[in-house]
Amino acid sequence: MKYSYPSLALGLGIVLGLVLLRFGTSPGGEGMPLLAALLMSEFGFLVTAIAAGLGIRDLVTRGRQSAIWLLLAGNLVLAANFLRMGLLFWSQASG
Repeated sequence: MKYSYPSLALGLGIVLGLVLLRFGTSPGGEGMPLLAALLMSEFGFLVTAIAAGLGIRDLVTRGRQSAIWLLLAGNLVLAANFLRMGLLFWSQASG
């Protein structure tokens, strides 16, 4: 239970990312509403970015451990992907 929040955030981020990839907005109007996709991407970004911050804190306090590195890398990749998807959805909203 040492890394409970970063591991839960990684799992939740994977699920949210897959839902957004499958049901995200499309130019044909199919999929979930734009506001819902924006909120999901923002929530996913915040959850995974906080988990990445906790992973950095754990690296500083506990030293180098492979579990910390894996959780940190996964959460950083997901946070960057949620940011990218949110900006993509935002550009669809403006025009």
